[in-house]
Amino acid sequence: MRFWTEGPGSFALAVGLALTVRWFFIESYVIPSPSMLPSLLVNDFIFVNKLAYGVRAPFSDKWLIQRAGPERGEMILFRLPSATNKYYIKRVIGVPGDQVLVESGNVYVNGRLVEKSVPQSRRSDWDWLHDSDFPGDIEAGGRALYVHWEETLGKNNYSVLVRKDSAAPTVGPMTVPASRYFVLGDNRDNSEDSRIWLEGSQFVHREHLIGRASFVWLSCERTLPTLSFLCDPLSIRWGRIFHVLE
Repeated sequence: MRFWTEGPGSFALAVGLALTVRWFFIESYVIPSPSMLPSLLVNDFIFVNKLAYGVRAPFSDKWLIQRAGPERGEMILFRLPSATNKYYIKRVIGVPGDQVLVESGNVYVNGRLVEKSVPQSRRSDWDWLHDSDFPGDIEAGGRALYVHWEETLGKNNYSVLVRKDSAAPTVGPMTVPASRYFVLGDNRDNSEDSRIWLEGSQFVHREHLIGRASFVWLSCERTLPTLSFLCDPLSIRWGRIFHVLE
C-alpha cells in the first residue's frame, strides 16, 4: 500500500489521474487564430467539456457512450478527417438533416434567416478588439472595417463579425448528412470552415468531435517570447478570466 502513497507509486498515480481527467472529462486548449473573434480572442486559454457528447474509448475515435450531439449555436472543438493532427474550434450552424445556405453575409437554416441584431447582451465583446486583431487590415482601417452583430441560434446567443465590404461567395444550399455538422467561424470573413473545406470533408463528422467549449480560464495579449505556451503575466486580460462561453 505504501507504494501508492510514497515515491514512484504516488507519482504514477498522480500522472494516471491527470491523464484520466484529461482524456475523459476536461482539457485545456489555447486559441491560436482570430477566426472566432469576438467570441474568442487569440491567446484565450479555454476549458473544453469532453463529456458533453459522450465518453470516448482511450486513444480512439470510437464512442463508448454517446449522448445527444451538438445543438445549433454551440461552440465545438473537433478534428478534420483531412487534418487529424490539428484541432479546430467553430460554431455549429447546421445539424444532421438541416439545409444550410450562406449568401451575402447572411445565414439561412432550413429556409429561415438567422437574424442579426444590434448587440445588446453581447455588446462588451466588441470592447476587447483592437486594430492589431486584424493584421491584414491594419493599414486599411483595422476593426473599423467590421460590423459587430448579435445572432441567436437555438438556445445560444453570440457575437459575429462581418466585414463591411464582404464579398464572400454564396455557399449552398446544402443538406447536412447524418452524423455530420456544418460549422462557421464567428469572424465570418476570416475563417477556414465548412464553406471552404474540400468537398466531402466540409462537414464535421461526429467521430471527430472533441467536446464543447465551456469557459476561458486565462487570457493574455501576448505569450512569452521563448515559451509561447505561457502567458506574459504583464499582458493578462483579467476581465476574461472565468468568462463563460456561449
